[in-house]
Amino acid sequence: MFRLILGVLGVVLVLGVVRIGYVVTRASGALSHPEYTDNAACTPVEIAPGTEDVTYDAVSGLAFVSAAERRSGEMHPRNGIYVFDPADPESVRLVSIDAPADFRPHGISLWRGESESGEPLARLFVISHPYSGHQVLIYDVAENGALSHLQTVSHDALRSPNDIVGVGPEQFYATNDVYFGDTPMGYLEAFLGLPLGSISYYDGQEGRIVAEGLAYANGININADGSELYASGFIGRTLHVFDRDADTAELNRTARYPVPLGLDNIEVGPDGDLYIAGNVSVFDFLAHQKDPEARAPAQAVRVDPQTGDWTTVFADSGEAIDSPSVATRVGDQLLLGAVFDSHVLVCPYGAN
Repeated sequence: MFRLILGVLGVVLVLGVVRIGYVVTRASGALSHPEYTDNAACTPVEIAPGTEDVTYDAVSGLAFVSAAERRSGEMHPRNGIYVFDPADPESVRLVSIDAPADFRPHGISLWRGESESGEPLARLFVISHPYSGHQVLIYDVAENGALSHLQTVSHDALRSPNDIVGVGPEQFYATNDVYFGDTPMGYLEAFLGLPLGSISYYDGQEGRIVAEGLAYANGININADGSELYASGFIGRTLHVFDRDADTAELNRTARYPVPLGLDNIEVGPDGDLYIAGNVSVFDFLAHQKDPEARAPAQAVRVDPQTGDWTTVFADSGEAIDSPSVATRVGDQLLLGAVFDSHVLVCPYGAN
């Protein structure tokens, strides 16, 4: 019996080593060799440290940027939500004037709809990570992009939120990137690429988990009519597609598409395609986290959500922007933000 137990443990150990080798090889970017695009015409727009998420409002013509300094792990006075007109790089301004002192914004989502009385509404949903725990802040959005805080939401299913998509004036989905968090089990979860990430839903009163089985759930978004929801698996390098029941908010996974990139935030373009930026090499990204001078290769792709076919729309050695976390299509421009860099890169789109 003792030999049997040792044999089983040996097999488990070998399988674990093989699994770690597979995950590490993919994460290293050894299997990805994107051809760099011509980025000479791209222009950096200085915002604030950590332009992690960028979303565009076609009604106001403004791009909203979530910025937070992440290297130190401490609160930074320039943390906040900024807006700018992509046609006017000098128009950058802070709009989260009434944000709490411990504001540390992460993923954001702009929702437009109507109130029960038929009045037009615009809401910005913002994930924040104060010392006290994870939160979602909901803001009313004025015509000029100014934000007014309406409410702060926390619930048990909001375990480790990364990105968010609003689907109503108070309703939203959010990804939980990991299950175990910053613990020894969390490191094992990452190195084994275990699919323990999830998606939570908040109905305006209560929150619950509505989907599981994502290896480091990261970006999330929804199509124009709300019938499909998309989520990215950063470690799994997979795009997950779900059918969404608008009445119950339940999700039914219909597709898993492999994309050779550490997928981050998801933006839906005017053509219905998905624009996703991410890490070519996780290890170069981690080196850049420790040393701002260390370059992290950059890539962004356009994905057809019906077929999973993808095309590189931006690729760079890291000189123009390091390992971008978001790519937002705005007409004939592409806006790229990053976890640590302090600028949004505005590039011509369609010339590559």
